[in-house]
Amino acid sequence: MSITYTRISHKPDLLGESPVWDAQHSCLYWVDSVGCYVRRYIPSTQQFSQWKTPSSIGCVALGPKNSLITGLSDGFYQLNLETGTFHALMQPIPPNPEVRFNDGRIDRYGNFVCGSMGVHAKPVGELYRLNRNGDAERLANGIRISNSIAFSPDGTIFYFADSLDQNIRAYEYGDGQQPLTSARIFAETSILGSAPDGATVDAEGYLWVALVQAGKIARFSPDGVLDRLIKSPVDMPSCLAFGGDDLATLFVTSIKNSGTGRIISRHPDGGFLFSIHGLGVQGIAEPRYQQ
Repeated sequence: MSITYTRISHKPDLLGESPVWDAQHSCLYWVDSVGCYVRRYIPSTQQFSQWKTPSSIGCVALGPKNSLITGLSDGFYQLNLETGTFHALMQPIPPNPEVRFNDGRIDRYGNFVCGSMGVHAKPVGELYRLNRNGDAERLANGIRISNSIAFSPDGTIFYFADSLDQNIRAYEYGDGQQPLTSARIFAETSILGSAPDGATVDAEGYLWVALVQAGKIARFSPDGVLDRLIKSPVDMPSCLAFGGDDLATLFVTSIKNSGTGRIISRHPDGGFLFSIHGLGVQGIAEPRYQQ
């Protein structure tokens, strides 16, 4: 089967990020970080919806009932999809205007793991885990740009990148209650001409990574070997998610203008949401945050 690319959205995001497939409701959520929107796409009806956020948003994850967990600029919030209201769950103290939250995901145990970044790429970002009981713990600090957060199918390996290091690290994650341990370099993306951006794991345990500076998407085996390298539908792919009824469609968000003037797409479809079919693999249903 040949690979096909389809443009889905009707208007571009400034900074598309964090696609998440909701298998229970057969829809896709993603965010426009700079435009300050959470967006939803329902393939069966071709319907789009959106919710305005009170600040820039780095990521979105599935929450309990009819809600989402979001990483906004200053902390973690729960978005009620019926009312469009945001309820604060965790805000670092003291607040730091030089930091905003970026990439995040629910682990296999129902905890929300999300990292922040230095607004000016200074090493002031931190990585937090919001546990099921609502308590937050700091897992790491000294981060410039948190990205590539993903978990192995069994939940025992945590993937993470400080994008400016141009490599992806793997950590022993255990049962989702312990500190991160046994850090190792999982894959070097510098040799592929790009820092790593968003990532996801397929059902075979392979890690897919958006190579935002190279206009490509890489698939790495569980031992970190490059298995496949495919072109992206645009020059700046930002994040990935498997979805669709059979979890065999790869959704790709992209960048049009990061808002800093440093990252601007030269592709006419920059910022649009795409789907890729024909990859011959399936993803894993995303878990929900458990309270």
